[in-house]
Amino acid sequence: MVAVIARTKQRQHHPMSRIPHRIVCLSAEAADWLWRIGAWERVVGVTVYFDQPDSAPPKPRVSGFSSANLGQITQLKPDLIITFSDVQTQIAAALIQRGYSVLATNQRTLGEIETTLALLARVVNRERESEILLHEFLARLAPVENVARYLRVYFEEWNDPLISGITWVSELIERAGGKDIFEHLRCKHNAAERVVSLDQVCRADPEIIFASWCGEPVQPAEITARPRWNSLTAVREQRIYEIRSKDILQPGFRLVYGYEQMKRLLIDKTLTALAK
Repeated sequence: MVAVIARTKQRQHHPMSRIPHRIVCLSAEAADWLWRIGAWERVVGVTVYFDQPDSAPPKPRVSGFSSANLGQITQLKPDLIITFSDVQTQIAAALIQRGYSVLATNQRTLGEIETTLALLARVVNRERESEILLHEFLARLAPVENVARYLRVYFEEWNDPLISGITWVSELIERAGGKDIFEHLRCKHNAAERVVSLDQVCRADPEIIFASWCGEPVQPAEITARPRWNSLTAVREQRIYEIRSKDILQPGFRLVYGYEQMKRLLIDKTLTALAK
């Protein structure tokens, strides 16, 4: 789940000096978390996918998700670089070859996300500051109780090809009172293993569709125009909803926002379905 990769050359420092002071975050959830726990002054560079808070001094944007400006990163002289997932494997390897310390995380489940947030807090010596936020994170992701009926849910992570939800998304659907129609795929780490067909979705007949196209705006008209999808319950009932990528596809604290949106919609549509 989490791999820590350090430089082969180890210098001798006083223990307190081992806390990194110049951190580059190539993953948005890491930057967001360091900001929330009061370690923003240690961050010197971030990914373009992190919406920097207006209240915080801006940091240089040095990467996308699958690409990074190695020259710009070098100029920032980082003592730690944080990456996420197998998509950034080559970036992490290139940085290690240049002699940088890299913390590569690969959290997929809600439990692993909690563990990763706690780890990042330890790295910057902000464990005490993170305790309240971790408690809030867990409390706000608590499962809905006494669900009258679990609506069938299709979560679309990408539209071409169709990719179903990653593990933590499927877990959130379940907690929110829904039934992920592709629950059996949620353990697949590779997105290519979660590709589904138009017919598979039709056969499952979702009652509600959540979509988040990895940073691209969702086009409901494209979804409804797919062959035979006009027969889907979700399409007939006009239950297609976009959840912002930063609130559902970044495995960090912001998941509480995506979950609350999902939960609110599922509760509302379940009550509507029961009333018919």
